[in-house]
Amino acid sequence: MAKQEQENFRDTIGTLAEDGKRAWVFPKKPSGKWYNYRKYVSYVLLLFLFSAPFIKINGNQFFLFNILERRFNLFSFPFWPQDFHLMVIMMIIGVVFIILFTVAYGRIFCGWICPQTIFMEMVFRRIEYWIDGDRGKQIRLSKMPWNTEKIRKRILKWVVFFIISFLIANVFLAYLISSDTLLRYVTEGPQDHVSTLIALLIFTSVFYFVFAWFREQVCIIVCPYGRLQGALLDNKSIIVAYDHKRGEKDKGRAKFKNSEERETTGKGDCIDCFQCVNVCPTGIDIRNGTQLECVNCTACIDACDHIMESVNLQKGLIRYASEENIEKKTVFEFTPRLKGYTVTLGILIFVLIGMLFLRNDVEARILRLPGQLYEHKEGNVISNVYTFKLVNKTTEDLKDLEIRLVSHKGEVKLVSQEKIDVEKQGLAEGTLFIEINGSLLKDDKIKLEIAIFNNGKEIESTTTNFLGPRSYK
Repeated sequence: MAKQEQENFRDTIGTLAEDGKRAWVFPKKPSGKWYNYRKYVSYVLLLFLFSAPFIKINGNQFFLFNILERRFNLFSFPFWPQDFHLMVIMMIIGVVFIILFTVAYGRIFCGWICPQTIFMEMVFRRIEYWIDGDRGKQIRLSKMPWNTEKIRKRILKWVVFFIISFLIANVFLAYLISSDTLLRYVTEGPQDHVSTLIALLIFTSVFYFVFAWFREQVCIIVCPYGRLQGALLDNKSIIVAYDHKRGEKDKGRAKFKNSEERETTGKGDCIDCFQCVNVCPTGIDIRNGTQLECVNCTACIDACDHIMESVNLQKGLIRYASEENIEKKTVFEFTPRLKGYTVTLGILIFVLIGMLFLRNDVEARILRLPGQLYEHKEGNVISNVYTFKLVNKTTEDLKDLEIRLVSHKGEVKLVSQEKIDVEKQGLAEGTLFIEINGSLLKDDKIKLEIAIFNNGKEIESTTTNFLGPRSYK
């Protein structure tokens, strides 16, 4: 039976039982060098995640993704819909960056950086170990009838999970509507913001469902990254791998016997203790090779190293290595494929930096009013009516802005105002007339250049079309 399961492990996922029902995973609490490294990385990332919405630089929230108001802050730099091309480049850079790391280091993102893994393994799972106990106690508790102990532990765990899910939902809401708005909603009370409270409870329910019940299924079923790695990994990619050459040798795996010289018996160093399986959060056997369920969490490395140390065998039977390294003992090589991704990533970063430096603090749009033709006024003056929109991307108010015609001799007349004020990170809209003497028109349609001035200094320019009668052609 064991041999058949080993041969057919790719026919089904590890969390599916033979009867088609879900096989609940009860991983053993990991410990060891790599787990400690992951804890430190996770604590830093969690601290950043929970603090970033409340950090402000020059009055700008460090990260903000306000989709409803179309306002975005990245590293405290405000971005508007007019900067959407920059957002696209940033997303492309993120994708290429993940691809580059996947080609070189496998699913290191999943095991070390992914929020799903960090919350599941470093927050919710640790609370579960604290309340329910380690693997053996969890299995016994699951099979136990609903007595006082089980009810007490289940209610305690569910309540703690719900409270943490509620806190996470609040933090994510701060990213979406800004931390200032969230804090104002909290102080004003939920009765004044019922719709926001409902949305918050929906987010809380989703987080609770994911971390209390769905769990590793997110990585196995929902997330496409596990399947993406099949197209990205090659035999040079560094992954969490089982050294089958050393673990199997001539006679395969075998249980450990005291005072046994495995070098002379031809048995592999793997003593078939199943600790790498018991500690796996997705319930797979790493000895079967690379699998989409593996998130490269390194728990199996620590478990195997501990066993190897206990039986006086060399550590590293499971380790970070490439298939080529295991087969041929070669070292990591910076392949042409990696060089290509690196060059592409460098070019995109260079383009993004250049665009950020060329990005204007004020964005101007001046468009002819739809459906309106020119107007012929006294003194052979031709007038066109326009709508204008000025976006202030800075953290300072801009006052007494002027709109001037710089490409042709003419006048710009604002409707119902003389000068324009734009609040910080605000928007100013209005209507204006541009008047040009008909004798200066060389065609019935010409392009005008218009500049925006602040205290006599040009801060932005734009172009628009001007229509005149055909007789001036």
